[in-house]
Amino acid sequence: MTTVDAAQAVAQPAWRGAFGRLWSAAVLSSFGDALRTAALPLLAASLTDDPLLIASVTACGYLPWIVFGLLGGAVADRVDQRRAMGAVDAVRALLVGAFAVAVALGHASIGLLIALAFALTTLQTLFDNAATALLPALVDREALGSANTRLMTGQRVAGGLLGGPVVPVLIAAGAAVPFAADAVTFLLAAALVASLRTAAPRRPPRPAGSTLRREIAEGLRVLRRDRALRALCTATALCNVGMGALIATLVVLVTGWLHTGPGGYAAATTAYTVGSLAGGAVNRPLVARLGRPRAVLLAGLTQIAALLVIGTVRDLAALAAAMAVFGLMGMVWNVNTTTLMQQRTPGGLLGRVSAAFRTLAVAGAPLGALLGGAVAAAWGPNTPALLAAAFFALSVCALTPVRTQPEVGTGEGQVTSHQSTG
Repeated sequence: MTTVDAAQAVAQPAWRGAFGRLWSAAVLSSFGDALRTAALPLLAASLTDDPLLIASVTACGYLPWIVFGLLGGAVADRVDQRRAMGAVDAVRALLVGAFAVAVALGHASIGLLIALAFALTTLQTLFDNAATALLPALVDREALGSANTRLMTGQRVAGGLLGGPVVPVLIAAGAAVPFAADAVTFLLAAALVASLRTAAPRRPPRPAGSTLRREIAEGLRVLRRDRALRALCTATALCNVGMGALIATLVVLVTGWLHTGPGGYAAATTAYTVGSLAGGAVNRPLVARLGRPRAVLLAGLTQIAALLVIGTVRDLAALAAAMAVFGLMGMVWNVNTTTLMQQRTPGGLLGRVSAAFRTLAVAGAPLGALLGGAVAAAWGPNTPALLAAAFFALSVCALTPVRTQPEVGTGEGQVTSHQSTG
């Protein structure tokens, strides 16, 4: 480890001041998002027993990333990120607050749920990209690694460990309560972001003749030409088809197959979150022992086994244990596929390649959600988990070019070293 790497490893952002406010806003938003994300499928299940319609709500929560993800990143680089984030949270508070009123008055419908999911995720594409761009202006460069770790850990704890289990309690008080609470968190987050005092970053002029279309095309060309990058993107997209099928129908599996109600659904999602947090802890020793490509392969194989348990064992305890293992290995997969992508991407193209990678990979999720709903309707609520296992098996097969390549790219146009913090 170099001197710079050592400094980055120990440097910590100050909790007081701008970073603490941004962290608080992010954690509050994640808590509210967890309330809404868990409550939406439960509300959908109370409005219809058609698995395909229920899955459509989840699918429409993914689509904006495909349609607007790259555009959201471009806009975030052209505006004051602080003001953009505050404005987005204020609008989201109004939307969710109005929806809570509609639910309380008995005017909720599947169509309204789909419209809300699509609108909120569309706004999120701008918010998330703006937050990523704003962070370097709030903390020292040496503390960026620690700042990102604190943000992601705080969001996961607030969104999974705290938000998910609270939903059944709030729903017991009224179907509109989780959405009203979400609106309040958006307002608080908007106020915290608005209180940040940071100057707008100085941006160099764009090169003559440069257009967004050309820049996006260049990133896509890198993905197409690099065999290992193409394999990683394909594998991740296949995984997301399986994830979409599982997530969109998990509420049907828990309530319709296991007959455990909202409490069982909360237990399943909480187990997944706990597993994800554990995955962050075990990733470093696992990579040290196996290397990144083999760690990714192990993660995929283990997730296949977990999905088979989810789809065949009719027991809540078994489901929770399998979801925990699935989440643990999901974190290992995410960290290492991202790092491998970073290692093989030329430094000047990393932003565009990562955006293209994410957009293409996320494209599988809405397809999986719709497939999961159709399969559940035709063959039973446990079959989407088995469908997901099949897509994960295809994903593992797609990783062959990655397993035969060195971890750090050494070919033309590739970076020659990378210090991972994953």
